[in-house]
Amino acid sequence: MAKRNKILVPSAREELDKLKARVMKDRGYYVDINNPDNVKYEIADELNIPLNKGYNGKLTAEQAGKIGGPIGGNMVKEMIRMAQEQMARK
Repeated sequence: MAKRNKILVPSAREELDKLKARVMKDRGYYVDINNPDNVKYEIADELNIPLNKGYNGKLTAEQAGKIGGPIGGNMVKEMIRMAQEQMARK
């Protein structure tokens, strides 16, 4: 899978990786702190989707969404929770 998603603030990459690691660990997945992107392989394996390191051009959009959806979706839910908590403190 090619990384086509660009973050608006490139310097935020490290913090986003930490968030991904924390969120997915909280969901019960093993997360390598040095490479939190590897959690996608565990999800793919769990869903019986043939995700390999390197070229994955034969994956359908549906399969790719089933892998990336839980990761991104849980990250967004956590960011919303954090924003709501921050707003409640004001």
